[in-house]
Order: sequence, then C-alpha cells, then structure tokens
Amino acid sequence: MPMRTRPVAALLLLAATLTAVLAGCSPVVATEPAADANDPGCADVIVRLPDSTQGLAKRETNAQATAAYGDPADVLLTCGVKVPAASELPCVQTKNVLWLRDDSKAPLYIFTTFGREPAIDVAIRSDQTKASGRVAPGQVLYDLSDAVSETTKNGLSCQDVEDSLGVDKTDG
Repeated sequence: MPMRTRPVAALLLLAATLTAVLAGCSPVVATEPAADANDPGCADVIVRLPDSTQGLAKRETNAQATAAYGDPADVLLTCGVKVPAASELPCVQTKNVLWLRDDSKAPLYIFTTFGREPAIDVAIRSDQTKASGRVAPGQVLYDLSDAVSETTKNGLSCQDVEDSLGVDKTDG
C-alpha cells in the first residue's frame, strides 16, 4: 500500500502547485482583431514585441495581431488597422517610427503609425498609475519602436513632426 500512496501524493502535490501558479496568472485580455490582422507584417511585429514596457508586463490577448501590457491593460497594440492617409493629427516620432497622435479621448491616447504598412494603433491610458509612476506614452512608444519598425515604409511622411508627444510634461 505505501507504494500507491506515493504516486497519489505526488499527483496531489503537482495539482496543488499548478493551481497556485495558475491562480496568480492574469486573465486573457479581450481584444478585437483589426481588418488586416492576418497581414504577415503583423506577425513580424508581434513576435518581436518586448516582454514589458515601463514595468508593465505583456499579457496574453484573445485576438490575432494584438498585444496588451499591464494589469489592468494600460497599453493595447492592434496591428492591421486602416493605413492612414494625410491627416491633420499631430505627428510625433520615436526612433525611426512616425506616429499620429489622437488625443480626442484623453487621457486615452491613440497613436497610429504613419508611413508604414501594415498600420498599427497603440492605445495608452496615461492617467493610470503604477508603482513607478504614471504610464508615459513616449517611453511606451520608444520601447515598442524596434518591433514596429519591422513594418514596411510606404513613402508617406509627416510634413511637421512635433518636438514632444504633447501629452504632459512627465512623458519625456
């Protein structure tokens, strides 16, 4: 009989360990895929995204060509959105990536790549605080720029690139 209790005890220990590990996991972030989420360029971006930005850990999402950071998700990336044409929105640059900034829903800021295909939206809620301070859009875009630069330039460029993101003075 002692031989049977050992495998059962080991299985119970394994089950308890898995339960403890899974209980600490954040739930999957519900997102919607963009119309062109199946563009191969989106896959190139998604596999190159950093594991974290500004101390916000990357989380699992339920839609193709999307990513989320933070718990709750303060940063949402969606690849395959409509490629923007000429726009009146302010244009900013991080590294070699141009972004159109839509602040119409502030403090939720939507940044859309400009002059690249497939196009990418990054939604950043900058009013949320974390242990190290507020979520700074400039740093988030900087952290994501290496992966985003895998998209193809389409020849469009901004006529006027702003010196700062124009979100607030803490955005660097």
